[in-house]
Amino acid sequence: MSTPSSSPSALDPTIAHRLKRDEHGLVAAIVQQHDSGDVLMLGWMDDEALHRTLTSGRVTFWSRSRGEYWRKGDTSGHAQYVRAVAVDCDGDALLVRVDQVGAACHTGARTCFDAGGVLPAVVGDRPDGAGSSEPSGVPSTGVTTGATTGATTGAGVAGGAGR
Repeated sequence: MSTPSSSPSALDPTIAHRLKRDEHGLVAAIVQQHDSGDVLMLGWMDDEALHRTLTSGRVTFWSRSRGEYWRKGDTSGHAQYVRAVAVDCDGDALLVRVDQVGAACHTGARTCFDAGGVLPAVVGDRPDGAGSSEPSGVPSTGVTTGATTGATTGAGVAGGAGR
């Protein structure tokens, strides 16, 4: 895996100090549709990618496979326009709320989780019996599972690059 350069970034030092990066200098960036709450994808950012995202209004990631920065949508037209960016309590993840144009996934699916599909999992129940099978505040990815067949629906994959 290629890692970003160690050259200094223009990222505000007070923001940079709050981040806990992996051994490659990256922080996970969860991308969420601002109005529906759908989780669209996960990407990786170093300080420079975060700086570009915070100052340009468009989301920039570090591509671990290509070893370069990429601004979402520059080749596909499926751009992500920044609405808000937050850092989690530990500083090891970012939440980037966006206005997504077109598919978020490079497969052409609306979300990378639609493309990946639902895994079989036992649904837990709260001890007090309150709540539902989907926790409050955790948005659906838009993928549904057939009740009797276990078949995944809503995960169709169309052609086209999402980058």
